[in-house]
Amino acid sequence: MWTRVAQLFLVNALSCGLEICMSTGTIYIPPLLLEAGMEERFMTMVLGLGPVLGLVFVPMIGSASDRWSGRFGRRRPFIWALGAGVLLSLWLIPRASSLAALVAPRRRFLEVLLLVAGVSLIEFCGQACFTPLEALLSDLFPGEEESRRAFSVYALMVSLGGCVGYLLPAVDWNAGALADYAGGQEAFIYALLTLIFLLCMLSTAFISEERGGGDAWAPRSVLPPPRRRPPPPRAALRPACPTPSTCAWLVIWRLFLAEVCSWMALMTFLVIWRLFRGLYQGCAGYGGWRSG
Repeated sequence: MWTRVAQLFLVNALSCGLEICMSTGTIYIPPLLLEAGMEERFMTMVLGLGPVLGLVFVPMIGSASDRWSGRFGRRRPFIWALGAGVLLSLWLIPRASSLAALVAPRRRFLEVLLLVAGVSLIEFCGQACFTPLEALLSDLFPGEEESRRAFSVYALMVSLGGCVGYLLPAVDWNAGALADYAGGQEAFIYALLTLIFLLCMLSTAFISEERGGGDAWAPRSVLPPPRRRPPPPRAALRPACPTPSTCAWLVIWRLFLAEVCSWMALMTFLVIWRLFRGLYQGCAGYGGWRSG
């Protein structure tokens, strides 16, 4: 019992840490882009590169993780690879200016390019990492009741991560000595996010995920198989469903429309919130020089 509870919180610790990084990390992106010289009209395009990449590659990642067979299980290699992308972006974004100054004399162009690469990486890897994470949660808790409880805890931890992530920029970290030692508030925030996410990602190493794939992942029951009831006559099914394929496509189409509309509304709100919250953060943090 306690082992299952520990696994549940170990998996959801990564979802909480990932949401903290996604919430806090993108707040500082608009002021950093403005400081590098990017115009405001291009910011939403930069923030939209990650979801576009996710639209293309997330189905491939999900299909590949279903067929994967290795010593670390099916899901964790993809979680670790995408988590490494998040860590790389957390390292790259606050250091884009210094890296551009070391590499090329045309600092502004290279700085903007590095920032765009870091933003696209954190948006894509952060959103794509939730797919194998949810699949891992479903694999570890296959029953109907335990799956419902597991995803309830998952939703709670994601919400908690969002609350913590949006509250971190509200703290004046410049008042402490650690921010000065790290090189400023942005550098300290990204270093703190790197530490939080690294600890959360290491928690997945203690999950006892089964190896292999295919039928080895299907839950096995010790109960005898139930008796098969005779199928109902087709005449009783005809009024509700002309053909099984028609009903399946109708359900899939409704689900597709519901998912598209809900995620479109959510992502639009998040982009606008992060953009204007980041602009306010930049005006407050840099003496209001961007207000003009």
